[in-house]
Amino acid sequence: MVAPPILQKGDKIGIVSTARKISANEIKPAKKKLHQWGFDVVLGNNLFKEFNQFAGTDDERAADFQQMLDDDSVKAIFCARGGYGTIRMLDKINFEAFKKNPKWLIGYSDVTVLHSYFHKILKCETIHATMPINFPVDGLENDSLKTLNSVMIGENPTYEIAHNKHNRNGYSKGILVGGNLSILFSLRGTPWDIETSNKILFIEDLDEYLYHIDRMMMNLKLGGRLSNIKGLIIGGMSDMKDNAIPFGKNPYEIVCDAVKEYDFPILFDFPAGHIPLNNALVFGREIELIVDKKSHVKFYN
Repeated sequence: MVAPPILQKGDKIGIVSTARKISANEIKPAKKKLHQWGFDVVLGNNLFKEFNQFAGTDDERAADFQQMLDDDSVKAIFCARGGYGTIRMLDKINFEAFKKNPKWLIGYSDVTVLHSYFHKILKCETIHATMPINFPVDGLENDSLKTLNSVMIGENPTYEIAHNKHNRNGYSKGILVGGNLSILFSLRGTPWDIETSNKILFIEDLDEYLYHIDRMMMNLKLGGRLSNIKGLIIGGMSDMKDNAIPFGKNPYEIVCDAVKEYDFPILFDFPAGHIPLNNALVFGREIELIVDKKSHVKFYN
């Protein structure tokens, strides 16, 4: 996997929205914090456009992303927020300039579309982390931002994770891939469908019906995306919904049922995703996964 150059003070960071619309006021905390960290900030020309729920039309959002890919002085691209819409503009992008000048992609949620593309097609590392929409308005540097900043400047984090009774103990090493479960599910059957063989898979989700979580896990299982993985890390599974007739299982039990015939380690409650603590992860990089009474996830160059 290609690792883009480590970010240095003075580097330019581009901010675009490939999905839902965002306002200038919502971007202010991120601009201020990135400046405090020593970076210059470049905004997409169409960043504050509006087209229904989107940050401009598909062509306008694609133009902003293309602008940042083609600008050699931009060393990282922040997606301002998630929502929905990245899939609608991806086939409009030309990545030839990026191949000659790789740079960091940063975001989560709907940005999983880009994570999957960068890994499968471009063979490039990316950062799954908090986005400008999430930067605290009071300007404080919370733990999510601290982990993001450390990864951006080239540090390899080690995370210690509290025990969960649903964990499956074990040890594994492998390349980390994944993202939002609903987005991974939506990419099945496309050229950007995630490749998981001999890798460690991370998944998270928000605001889904329990039966839909089961449906998506069964899709990954029947589609061969779980049988050959080296480990499974589950992040936030928050604000789940149920029907009037209960599904009968919580998210932990749904995941455990889908992978019960395999023997790889499973780590629940990793603090990343649509939750207050969204630790930065480097997708495409090798990690060590130890699941025991004290579990940890350690990244390697």
